[in-house]
Amino acid sequence: MLNTFLYVAQGLLVALEVIAIALPLGFVLGVLLAILRVYGGRFIAPLVGFYSAVLRGVPPVVLLFLLYFVVAGAVNLSPLWAGALSLGIISSAYQLEIFRGAFGSVSSGQMTAARAIGMNRSKAIRYIILPQALRLAIPPWSNEAATVIKDSSLVYALGVPEILRRAQFVSANTREPFIAFGAAALLYFAMTFVAGRLLDFVENKTAIPGEVGG
Repeated sequence: MLNTFLYVAQGLLVALEVIAIALPLGFVLGVLLAILRVYGGRFIAPLVGFYSAVLRGVPPVVLLFLLYFVVAGAVNLSPLWAGALSLGIISSAYQLEIFRGAFGSVSSGQMTAARAIGMNRSKAIRYIILPQALRLAIPPWSNEAATVIKDSSLVYALGVPEILRRAQFVSANTREPFIAFGAAALLYFAMTFVAGRLLDFVENKTAIPGEVGG
């Protein structure tokens, strides 16, 4: 049993590498696309909305294969990198909706006040609106972070030797699926639990005194 767990656990570093690529990529794209969705005007905003609708309307594993063949074919990346980048693109659609909601939660008077003191639109977004939106987005973003952690298991279908791929190999060769997949479940739970606690800490540290929950 211990040997099985240790073998499956060797995929933890690979899973963390996938997450370390996918989650920040989804974050950066999500923020930029959310800004375009909210402030892009009547031509750009609908295009971003269509992007979001398509990526959120197709099962992640189907998109993973589609994007994998596009990304890997275009720049000749390894399965790990191509899979991680694909997961990041998929996550960006969900993250842009999170940040779009956060932008909408910031009072419109903030933009008016910023413009009144001489800031242009881009500076107002960067220095006034964005910091508030990022703080407001922490609770829903923590859910997306947990989703990306769990979805990192999808790259097993590309042959990446992460946690689930190793558990599947052990299960097929030892006929002990409960132990193998139980070890995988424990590792994924541990990652999501730690990530959740860290984000709770960040949320508490960034809360404004006097606010609800602050």
